[in-house]
Amino acid sequence: MMRSNKALVAFVLAAMTCWLAPSQAAAENVLPHYAQDKSLGVASCSSSLCHGSIETWKESNVLQNEYVTWNRTDKHARAYAVLLNGQSKEIAKKLGLKQPAHQSNVCLDCHAHNPQPAQRGEKFSITDGVSCEACHGPGERWIKSHVAIRATHEDNLDKGLYKTEDDVSRVKLCLSCHLGTDKKFVTHRIMAAGHPRMSFELDTFTQIGPAHFKIDDDWHKRKGSWDGVRAWAIGQAVYSQEMLGLLLGPRGRDGLFPELVLFDCHSCHHNMSDKRNTAARVGAGPGIVRLNDASFLMLRQIAKRVDANNAGTLAKQVSALHHAIADGDDALKNAREVHAAIGKLIPKISAHKFTAEDLRGIMIGLIDEGLDGQYGDYQGAEQAVMAVQSVADFMGRSGMLRTAALRPDLKRLLALVANDEKYRSASFEQALRSLKSSIATGAVK
Repeated sequence: MMRSNKALVAFVLAAMTCWLAPSQAAAENVLPHYAQDKSLGVASCSSSLCHGSIETWKESNVLQNEYVTWNRTDKHARAYAVLLNGQSKEIAKKLGLKQPAHQSNVCLDCHAHNPQPAQRGEKFSITDGVSCEACHGPGERWIKSHVAIRATHEDNLDKGLYKTEDDVSRVKLCLSCHLGTDKKFVTHRIMAAGHPRMSFELDTFTQIGPAHFKIDDDWHKRKGSWDGVRAWAIGQAVYSQEMLGLLLGPRGRDGLFPELVLFDCHSCHHNMSDKRNTAARVGAGPGIVRLNDASFLMLRQIAKRVDANNAGTLAKQVSALHHAIADGDDALKNAREVHAAIGKLIPKISAHKFTAEDLRGIMIGLIDEGLDGQYGDYQGAEQAVMAVQSVADFMGRSGMLRTAALRPDLKRLLALVANDEKYRSASFEQALRSLKSSIATGAVK
């Protein structure tokens, strides 16, 4: 344990002298939360002649019922209301907030669209929750021009519309709340006060949105191609990079300790009688709090298909990072190296056209990782299930896979990660073995 404490102190002291500048991509596409244009409120979008129609418009390139879909079925519309319930009140009390949850920026920054007062129009209401402009950007400059006869998508983007169709931009937007930024962040303290554990995977969360858009020829013409597997892959890469950015930045520490929310929850949170070493698979001994590497596990398979020449180097860099954190070496130096390597990989993923061979390789690779004991912890298994589901779904829609043959196995895998406290790696590996058998016996066309 003394070795662990030494490593911890070394890690924190190094963090105090380090800051990672935001990536160029982040600087080019300002998140709606920080934009300087005025937010006009959902009332500016909800007319039945705009996006508030009950029925879809047959002669329109867009559905026109986007507001209704959001208001009736999207959890984002009720994000503010959550702050009024008993659990939120208890969290605010435990954290010692000076104001109740529904009036505290630490909560409102993610449970609502919360621009500065000067950036709020007359019809703006914080009670609308995570509203239209929280994702699409403040409408001050584009609200009128985007309905002009000769309006183009590029014109709208120039006037402040956020580029949600771009996978990198979309995942940065989502992760600004589902992981955090240097300005807003669900810390270990907030979770200890009662906030649910955060989880995210871009393609899965996009699919269960619910979608208020349609991917058709017009969408492709205006916004480019749509690829669920590419979205999943970029999501994993950007998540890994953003997490390392938090680790390296001022939010990466909590007093003497590193910010523990960035580490594997179950390294610590289990019964004392349950003797486990979740760091063993990365070569670290007992008592080590292991960095949450669920996205790194997914990225290992992605890199093999997208950048095979450098995939092995990336795997070694991640392994070196784990060892540096455990041994008290220059962990932040290793973290910067991994961060930079992922930065080089992201544009390669964006440009890559995933083939049937790639998809089969990724799916089998994910399964084999699990059979090799890589999903001994819950968070890795959770990400693996969402990954396999995303790849299988895309292959099924593309005619590469008989998804009906895999449905029982996929359903079983989902059930096994439904509750982190009930997760058992042995049962998960057995389910993976069954899935691999189903794939081998004719599911893949």
